[in-house]
Amino acid sequence: RMAAAPPSYCFVAFPPCSKDGLVVFGKNSARPRDEVQEVVYFAAAAHDPGSKVECTYIEIEQVPKTHAIVLSRPSWLWGAEMGANEHGVCVANEAIVTREPASESEALLGMDLVRLGLERGATAKEALDVIVALLEEHGQGGNYYEDGSSCHTFQSAFLIVDRNEAWILETSGKYWAAEKITEGVKCICNQLSLTTKIDAEHPELRNYVRSQGWWNGDSDFNFSEVFSLADDHLACCSGRESLEKQGGDVSAQAMIDVLRDKDSGVCVDSESFLTTASIVSVLPQDPSFPCVHYFTGTPDPSRSIFKPFIFVDDVKLVPKVQSPSFGNDDPAKKIPRFQEKPDRRHELYKAHEWARSLLENDQDKGQKLMRIMLDLEKQGLEAMEDILTRTEVLDPAEVVDLFYDCVDTELKFFK
Repeated sequence: RMAAAPPSYCFVAFPPCSKDGLVVFGKNSARPRDEVQEVVYFAAAAHDPGSKVECTYIEIEQVPKTHAIVLSRPSWLWGAEMGANEHGVCVANEAIVTREPASESEALLGMDLVRLGLERGATAKEALDVIVALLEEHGQGGNYYEDGSSCHTFQSAFLIVDRNEAWILETSGKYWAAEKITEGVKCICNQLSLTTKIDAEHPELRNYVRSQGWWNGDSDFNFSEVFSLADDHLACCSGRESLEKQGGDVSAQAMIDVLRDKDSGVCVDSESFLTTASIVSVLPQDPSFPCVHYFTGTPDPSRSIFKPFIFVDDVKLVPKVQSPSFGNDDPAKKIPRFQEKPDRRHELYKAHEWARSLLENDQDKGQKLMRIMLDLEKQGLEAMEDILTRTEVLDPAEVVDLFYDCVDTELKFFK
Protein backbone atom coordinates (compact mmCIF):
# COMPACT_ATOMS: atom_id res chain seq x y z
CA ARG A 1 0.00 0.00 0.00
CA MET A 2 1.41 3.37 -1.04
CA ALA A 3 0.58 5.15 2.18
CA ALA A 4 2.87 8.06 1.44
CA ALA A 5 1.30 10.81 -0.63
CA PRO A 6 2.90 11.22 -4.07
CA PRO A 7 5.42 14.09 -3.84
CA SER A 8 3.98 16.56 -6.35
CA TYR A 9 5.10 20.19 -6.30
CA CYS A 10 3.09 23.32 -7.15
CA PHE A 11 4.49 26.84 -7.42
CA VAL A 12 3.31 30.37 -7.96
CA ALA A 13 5.41 33.52 -8.39
CA PHE A 14 4.01 37.04 -8.23
CA PRO A 15 5.71 40.33 -8.92
CA PRO A 16 8.15 41.55 -7.66
CA CYS A 17 9.63 38.01 -7.95
CA SER A 18 8.27 37.40 -11.43
CA LYS A 19 8.89 39.18 -14.71
CA ASP A 20 7.03 42.24 -16.09
CA GLY A 21 3.68 42.06 -14.31
CA LEU A 22 3.23 38.34 -14.90
CA VAL A 23 1.93 35.74 -12.46
CA VAL A 24 3.67 32.41 -13.14
CA PHE A 25 2.16 29.10 -12.01
CA GLY A 26 3.62 25.61 -12.31
CA LYS A 27 3.04 22.04 -11.20
CA ASN A 28 4.72 18.67 -11.53
CA SER A 29 2.18 15.90 -11.10
CA ALA A 30 3.77 12.91 -9.34
CA ARG A 31 1.65 9.79 -9.81
CA PRO A 32 2.12 6.00 -10.07
CA ARG A 33 4.83 5.42 -12.70
CA ASP A 34 2.76 3.72 -15.38
CA GLU A 35 -0.26 6.03 -15.23
CA VAL A 36 -1.06 7.96 -18.41
CA GLN A 37 -2.07 11.63 -18.30
CA GLU A 38 -3.99 13.21 -21.14
CA VAL A 39 -4.56 16.87 -21.99
CA VAL A 40 -8.23 17.61 -22.66
CA TYR A 41 -10.24 20.71 -23.53
CA PHE A 42 -13.93 21.24 -22.78
CA ALA A 43 -15.79 24.21 -24.26
CA ALA A 44 -18.01 26.44 -22.12
CA ALA A 45 -21.51 25.01 -21.92
CA ALA A 46 -25.05 25.75 -20.75
CA HIS A 47 -26.89 23.00 -18.84
CA ASP A 48 -30.59 22.30 -18.37
CA PRO A 49 -32.09 22.99 -14.96
CA GLY A 50 -32.00 19.90 -12.75
CA SER A 51 -29.27 18.18 -14.78
CA LYS A 52 -26.56 16.17 -13.04
CA VAL A 53 -22.85 15.73 -13.65
CA GLU A 54 -21.14 12.36 -13.32
CA CYS A 55 -17.81 12.87 -11.49
CA THR A 56 -15.27 10.06 -10.97
CA TYR A 57 -17.34 8.16 -8.39
CA ILE A 58 -20.51 10.13 -7.65
CA GLU A 59 -23.12 12.20 -9.45
CA ILE A 60 -23.81 15.77 -8.28
CA GLU A 61 -26.05 18.68 -9.32
CA GLN A 62 -24.85 20.49 -12.44
CA VAL A 63 -24.76 24.31 -12.59
CA PRO A 64 -26.49 26.36 -15.32
CA LYS A 65 -23.20 27.34 -17.00
CA THR A 66 -19.68 25.89 -17.00
CA HIS A 67 -16.57 27.74 -18.21
CA ALA A 68 -14.22 26.51 -20.94
CA ILE A 69 -11.37 24.50 -19.37
CA VAL A 70 -8.15 22.75 -20.33
CA LEU A 71 -6.96 19.92 -18.06
CA SER A 72 -4.06 17.58 -17.54
CA ARG A 73 -5.55 14.49 -15.97
CA PRO A 74 -4.98 10.81 -15.24
CA SER A 75 -7.01 9.43 -18.11
CA TRP A 76 -9.13 7.01 -16.05
CA LEU A 77 -10.85 9.69 -13.97
CA TRP A 78 -13.25 12.61 -14.48
CA GLY A 79 -11.36 15.35 -12.63
CA ALA A 80 -7.81 16.63 -13.11
CA GLU A 81 -4.43 17.02 -11.45
CA MET A 82 -4.17 20.56 -12.78
CA GLY A 83 -5.64 22.87 -15.34
CA ALA A 84 -6.93 26.31 -16.26
CA ASN A 85 -10.11 28.00 -17.41
CA GLU A 86 -10.91 30.72 -19.95
CA HIS A 87 -10.90 33.39 -17.20
CA GLY A 88 -7.26 32.85 -16.29
CA VAL A 89 -7.93 30.73 -13.20
CA CYS A 90 -5.47 27.87 -12.59
CA VAL A 91 -5.96 25.10 -10.03
CA ALA A 92 -3.69 22.26 -8.96
CA ASN A 93 -4.11 19.82 -6.12
CA GLU A 94 -1.88 17.86 -3.77
CA ALA A 95 -2.70 14.61 -2.02
CA ILE A 96 -1.88 15.04 1.66
CA VAL A 97 -2.03 12.95 4.82
CA THR A 98 -3.42 14.50 8.01
CA ARG A 99 -4.13 13.06 11.47
CA GLU A 100 -7.65 12.45 10.22
CA PRO A 101 -7.80 9.25 8.14
CA ALA A 102 -9.06 9.94 4.62
CA SER A 103 -12.39 8.31 3.76
CA GLU A 104 -12.47 5.18 1.59
CA SER A 105 -16.15 5.67 0.77
CA GLU A 106 -16.64 7.04 -2.69
CA ALA A 107 -17.27 10.79 -2.73
CA LEU A 108 -15.52 13.61 -4.60
CA LEU A 109 -11.81 13.16 -5.25
CA GLY A 110 -9.49 16.13 -4.73
CA MET A 111 -8.95 15.87 -8.49
CA ASP A 112 -12.70 16.20 -9.16
CA LEU A 113 -12.68 19.38 -7.07
CA VAL A 114 -9.90 20.82 -9.28
CA ARG A 115 -12.13 20.46 -12.34
CA LEU A 116 -15.29 21.63 -10.56
CA GLY A 117 -13.49 24.75 -9.29
CA LEU A 118 -12.31 25.56 -12.82
CA GLU A 119 -15.69 24.89 -14.44
CA ARG A 120 -17.58 27.04 -11.93
CA GLY A 121 -15.21 29.80 -10.74
CA ALA A 122 -14.35 32.92 -12.76
CA THR A 123 -11.79 34.07 -10.14
CA ALA A 124 -9.48 32.25 -7.74
CA LYS A 125 -11.71 33.20 -4.79
CA GLU A 126 -14.84 31.95 -6.62
CA ALA A 127 -13.11 28.64 -7.36
CA LEU A 128 -12.16 28.35 -3.68
CA ASP A 129 -15.77 29.03 -2.62
CA VAL A 130 -17.01 26.38 -5.07
CA ILE A 131 -14.55 23.78 -3.78
CA VAL A 132 -15.31 24.29 -0.08
CA ALA A 133 -19.09 24.35 -0.67
CA LEU A 134 -18.89 21.03 -2.56
CA LEU A 135 -16.65 19.58 0.15
CA GLU A 136 -19.26 20.51 2.75
CA GLU A 137 -22.07 19.02 0.68
CA HIS A 138 -20.51 15.83 -0.69
CA GLY A 139 -17.28 15.20 1.24
CA GLN A 140 -14.05 13.79 -0.23
CA GLY A 141 -13.09 10.15 -0.52
CA GLY A 142 -12.47 7.14 -2.75
CA ASN A 143 -9.46 5.54 -4.39
CA TYR A 144 -6.82 7.95 -5.74
CA TYR A 145 -5.26 5.27 -7.94
CA GLU A 146 -6.46 2.91 -10.63
CA ASP A 147 -5.80 -0.04 -8.36
CA GLY A 148 -8.22 -2.92 -7.85
CA SER A 149 -6.17 -4.53 -5.10
CA SER A 150 -6.21 -1.74 -2.52
CA CYS A 151 -7.75 1.63 -1.79
CA HIS A 152 -5.36 4.59 -1.54
CA THR A 153 -7.05 7.60 0.02
CA PHE A 154 -5.81 11.09 0.83
CA GLN A 155 -6.97 14.49 1.99
CA SER A 156 -6.44 17.41 -0.41
CA ALA A 157 -4.57 20.68 -0.65
CA PHE A 158 -5.03 23.11 -3.54
CA LEU A 159 -3.17 25.99 -5.13
CA ILE A 160 -5.75 28.28 -6.78
CA VAL A 161 -4.40 31.18 -8.85
CA ASP A 162 -5.68 34.00 -11.03
CA ARG A 163 -4.16 37.19 -12.48
CA ASN A 164 -4.42 39.02 -9.16
CA GLU A 165 -4.05 36.61 -6.28
CA ALA A 166 -3.59 33.03 -5.19
CA TRP A 167 -5.17 30.96 -2.45
CA ILE A 168 -3.59 28.01 -0.71
CA LEU A 169 -6.44 25.80 0.46
CA GLU A 170 -5.78 22.86 2.79
CA THR A 171 -8.46 20.40 3.79
CA SER A 172 -9.07 17.51 6.15
CA GLY A 173 -12.43 15.84 5.61
CA LYS A 174 -14.84 18.75 5.18
CA TYR A 175 -12.79 21.11 7.36
CA TRP A 176 -10.46 23.60 5.75
CA ALA A 177 -8.35 26.74 6.04
CA ALA A 178 -6.94 29.02 3.36
CA GLU A 179 -4.29 31.68 2.96
CA LYS A 180 -4.32 34.46 0.37
CA ILE A 181 -1.10 35.31 -1.48
CA THR A 182 -0.51 38.41 -3.60
CA GLU A 183 3.28 38.68 -3.78
CA GLY A 184 6.49 36.68 -3.73
CA VAL A 185 7.01 32.98 -4.39
CA LYS A 186 4.99 30.19 -2.85
CA CYS A 187 5.38 26.43 -3.10
CA ILE A 188 3.05 23.70 -1.88
CA CYS A 189 3.82 20.02 -1.83
CA ASN A 190 2.32 16.91 -0.31
CA GLN A 191 2.20 18.09 3.27
CA LEU A 192 0.42 20.80 5.21
CA SER A 193 1.94 24.27 4.97
CA LEU A 194 -0.57 26.70 6.50
CA THR A 195 0.43 27.93 9.93
CA THR A 196 -1.09 30.93 11.74
CA LYS A 197 -1.78 33.21 8.76
CA ILE A 198 -5.29 32.09 7.87
CA ASP A 199 -7.44 34.36 5.71
CA ALA A 200 -10.53 32.14 5.44
CA GLU A 201 -11.63 28.96 7.22
CA HIS A 202 -14.49 26.54 7.83
CA PRO A 203 -16.85 28.28 10.33
CA GLU A 204 -16.71 25.29 12.69
CA LEU A 205 -12.98 24.55 12.27
CA ARG A 206 -11.78 25.73 15.70
CA ASN A 207 -14.72 24.24 17.60
CA TYR A 208 -14.13 20.92 15.86
CA VAL A 209 -10.43 20.68 16.68
CA ARG A 210 -11.09 21.67 20.29
CA SER A 211 -13.73 18.96 20.56
CA GLN A 212 -11.13 16.47 19.25
CA GLY A 213 -8.63 17.62 21.87
CA TRP A 214 -6.13 18.70 19.19
CA TRP A 215 -6.00 22.33 20.32
CA ASN A 216 -6.68 23.88 23.70
CA GLY A 217 -7.87 27.24 22.46
CA ASP A 218 -5.17 29.14 24.40
CA SER A 219 -2.16 28.92 22.11
CA ASP A 220 -2.02 30.48 18.63
CA PHE A 221 -4.06 28.39 16.18
CA ASN A 222 -1.52 26.78 13.82
CA PHE A 223 -3.29 24.73 11.14
CA SER A 224 -0.33 22.50 10.23
CA GLU A 225 0.53 21.79 13.85
CA VAL A 226 -3.05 20.93 14.69
CA PHE A 227 -3.66 18.67 11.67
CA SER A 228 -0.25 17.11 10.95
CA LEU A 229 0.41 13.57 12.05
CA ALA A 230 3.84 14.37 13.46
CA ASP A 231 6.52 16.95 12.83
CA ASP A 232 6.18 16.71 9.09
CA HIS A 233 4.81 20.23 8.66
CA LEU A 234 8.25 21.62 7.87
CA ALA A 235 9.06 23.92 4.99
CA CYS A 236 8.97 21.36 2.21
CA CYS A 237 10.08 23.30 -0.70
CA SER A 238 13.39 22.78 -2.31
CA GLY A 239 12.20 24.35 -5.56
CA ARG A 240 11.23 27.58 -3.89
CA GLU A 241 14.86 28.59 -3.35
CA SER A 242 15.64 28.09 -7.04
CA LEU A 243 12.78 30.43 -7.95
CA GLU A 244 13.76 32.99 -5.35
CA LYS A 245 17.32 32.95 -6.72
CA GLN A 246 15.90 34.29 -10.00
CA GLY A 247 15.54 37.60 -8.14
CA GLY A 248 12.56 39.25 -9.79
CA ASP A 249 12.94 37.40 -13.02
CA VAL A 250 10.74 34.33 -12.74
CA SER A 251 9.48 33.64 -16.26
CA ALA A 252 7.92 30.62 -17.98
CA GLN A 253 11.44 29.38 -18.75
CA ALA A 254 12.58 29.74 -15.13
CA MET A 255 9.54 27.78 -13.93
CA ILE A 256 10.17 25.07 -16.54
CA ASP A 257 13.80 24.80 -15.35
CA VAL A 258 12.67 24.31 -11.74
CA LEU A 259 10.18 21.62 -12.79
CA ARG A 260 12.92 19.78 -14.71
CA ASP A 261 15.28 19.65 -11.74
CA LYS A 262 15.81 16.08 -10.53
CA ASP A 263 18.54 16.94 -8.02
CA SER A 264 16.17 19.10 -5.97
CA GLY A 265 13.55 16.34 -5.90
CA VAL A 266 11.00 18.57 -7.66
CA CYS A 267 11.12 16.34 -10.73
CA VAL A 268 10.16 12.98 -9.23
CA ASP A 269 11.55 9.77 -10.69
CA SER A 270 11.50 7.10 -7.97
CA GLU A 271 10.59 3.46 -7.62
CA SER A 272 6.90 4.14 -7.00
CA PHE A 273 6.34 7.56 -8.51
CA LEU A 274 7.13 9.56 -11.62
CA THR A 275 6.29 13.10 -12.70
CA THR A 276 3.69 11.91 -15.21
CA ALA A 277 2.79 15.38 -16.53
CA SER A 278 3.61 19.06 -15.98
CA ILE A 279 2.03 22.46 -16.51
CA VAL A 280 3.31 26.04 -16.50
CA SER A 281 0.93 28.99 -16.85
CA VAL A 282 1.72 32.64 -17.42
CA LEU A 283 -1.03 35.03 -16.33
CA PRO A 284 -0.45 38.69 -17.26
CA GLN A 285 -1.83 41.01 -14.59
CA ASP A 286 -3.05 43.27 -17.42
CA PRO A 287 -6.31 41.63 -18.57
CA SER A 288 -5.92 42.89 -22.14
CA PHE A 289 -3.24 40.20 -22.66
CA PRO A 290 -4.08 36.49 -22.99
CA CYS A 291 -2.97 33.85 -20.47
CA VAL A 292 -0.66 31.16 -21.85
CA HIS A 293 -0.74 27.58 -20.51
CA TYR A 294 2.06 25.14 -21.34
CA PHE A 295 1.47 21.39 -21.06
CA THR A 296 3.81 18.44 -21.56
CA GLY A 297 1.17 15.71 -21.92
CA THR A 298 4.02 13.22 -21.37
CA PRO A 299 6.04 11.98 -18.36
CA ASP A 300 9.28 13.41 -17.00
CA PRO A 301 9.58 17.11 -17.89
CA SER A 302 13.36 16.76 -18.22
CA ARG A 303 12.61 14.59 -21.27
CA SER A 304 9.44 16.32 -22.44
CA ILE A 305 8.65 19.64 -24.00
CA PHE A 306 6.18 22.27 -22.86
CA LYS A 307 3.66 23.20 -25.54
CA PRO A 308 1.57 26.40 -25.36
CA PHE A 309 -2.23 26.63 -25.29
CA ILE A 310 -4.30 29.86 -25.39
CA PHE A 311 -8.08 29.98 -24.92
CA VAL A 312 -9.94 31.23 -28.00
CA ASP A 313 -13.33 30.32 -29.44
CA ASP A 314 -13.38 27.14 -31.54
CA VAL A 315 -9.88 26.17 -30.41
CA LYS A 316 -8.77 23.11 -32.38
CA LEU A 317 -9.05 19.84 -30.42
CA VAL A 318 -5.98 17.63 -30.14
CA PRO A 319 -6.98 13.95 -30.22
CA LYS A 320 -3.31 12.91 -30.26
CA VAL A 321 -2.94 13.80 -26.56
CA GLN A 322 -6.27 12.22 -25.61
CA SER A 323 -6.47 8.68 -24.32
CA PRO A 324 -8.87 6.19 -25.91
CA SER A 325 -12.36 6.26 -24.39
CA PHE A 326 -13.92 3.01 -23.17
CA GLY A 327 -17.35 4.44 -22.33
CA ASN A 328 -19.39 2.41 -19.87
CA ASP A 329 -17.13 -0.60 -20.42
CA ASP A 330 -14.31 1.21 -18.66
CA PRO A 331 -13.14 -0.88 -15.68
CA ALA A 332 -12.94 2.40 -13.71
CA LYS A 333 -16.73 2.76 -14.10
CA LYS A 334 -17.78 -0.81 -13.29
CA ILE A 335 -18.31 -2.11 -9.75
CA PRO A 336 -16.11 -3.66 -8.40
CA ARG A 337 -13.76 -1.13 -9.96
CA PHE A 338 -10.36 -1.57 -11.60
CA GLN A 339 -10.63 -5.31 -12.20
CA GLU A 340 -8.43 -4.82 -15.24
CA LYS A 341 -6.25 -2.05 -16.64
CA PRO A 342 -6.91 -1.11 -20.26
CA ASP A 343 -4.19 0.42 -22.42
CA ARG A 344 -4.76 4.16 -21.96
CA ARG A 345 -1.73 5.42 -23.89
CA HIS A 346 -2.44 8.22 -26.37
CA GLU A 347 -0.51 8.78 -29.57
CA LEU A 348 1.93 11.34 -28.13
CA TYR A 349 2.57 9.12 -25.09
CA LYS A 350 3.46 6.14 -27.33
CA ALA A 351 5.77 8.24 -29.49
CA HIS A 352 7.37 9.64 -26.36
CA GLU A 353 8.00 6.11 -25.02
CA TRP A 354 10.00 5.42 -28.15
CA ALA A 355 11.96 8.65 -27.67
CA ARG A 356 12.63 7.77 -24.02
CA SER A 357 14.05 4.40 -24.94
CA LEU A 358 16.27 6.13 -27.50
CA LEU A 359 17.50 8.54 -24.81
CA GLU A 360 18.28 5.59 -22.55
CA ASN A 361 19.90 3.34 -25.15
CA ASP A 362 21.59 5.54 -27.72
CA GLN A 363 23.16 8.55 -26.06
CA ASP A 364 24.25 10.33 -29.24
CA LYS A 365 20.95 9.98 -31.09
CA GLY A 366 19.02 10.64 -27.90
CA GLN A 367 20.84 13.85 -27.11
CA LYS A 368 20.51 15.04 -30.67
CA LEU A 369 16.76 14.42 -30.53
CA MET A 370 16.51 16.23 -27.19
CA ARG A 371 18.34 19.25 -28.62
CA ILE A 372 15.90 19.41 -31.54
CA MET A 373 12.97 19.11 -29.10
CA LEU A 374 14.25 21.87 -26.81
CA ASP A 375 14.78 24.08 -29.84
CA LEU A 376 11.16 23.51 -30.80
CA GLU A 377 10.10 24.39 -27.24
CA LYS A 378 12.21 27.56 -27.32
CA GLN A 379 10.52 28.69 -30.55
CA GLY A 380 7.15 28.27 -28.80
CA LEU A 381 8.30 30.22 -25.74
CA GLU A 382 9.66 33.04 -27.89
CA ALA A 383 6.49 33.25 -29.96
CA MET A 384 4.44 33.50 -26.74
CA GLU A 385 6.77 36.15 -25.34
CA ASP A 386 6.13 38.12 -28.52
CA ILE A 387 2.35 37.85 -28.01
CA LEU A 388 2.70 39.00 -24.40
CA THR A 389 4.79 42.08 -25.23
CA ARG A 390 2.92 43.33 -28.30
CA THR A 391 0.81 46.41 -28.28
CA GLU A 392 -1.88 45.19 -30.68
CA VAL A 393 -4.65 42.82 -29.61
CA LEU A 394 -4.20 39.13 -30.39
CA ASP A 395 -6.07 37.82 -33.42
CA PRO A 396 -7.71 34.55 -32.26
CA ALA A 397 -7.12 33.00 -35.70
CA GLU A 398 -3.39 33.17 -35.00
CA VAL A 399 -3.59 30.75 -32.05
CA VAL A 400 -6.63 28.60 -32.75
CA ASP A 401 -4.35 25.73 -33.91
CA LEU A 402 -1.47 26.58 -31.55
CA PHE A 403 -1.44 23.56 -29.24
CA TYR A 404 -2.51 21.25 -32.08
CA ASP A 405 0.39 22.36 -34.26
CA CYS A 406 2.94 22.02 -31.45
CA VAL A 407 1.84 18.44 -30.69
CA ASP A 408 1.81 17.65 -34.39
CA THR A 409 5.36 18.98 -34.88
CA GLU A 410 6.58 17.06 -31.84
CA LEU A 411 5.11 13.84 -33.24
CA LYS A 412 6.76 14.47 -36.63
CA PHE A 413 10.16 14.75 -34.93
CA PHE A 414 9.58 11.43 -33.17
CA LYS A 415 8.65 9.78 -36.48
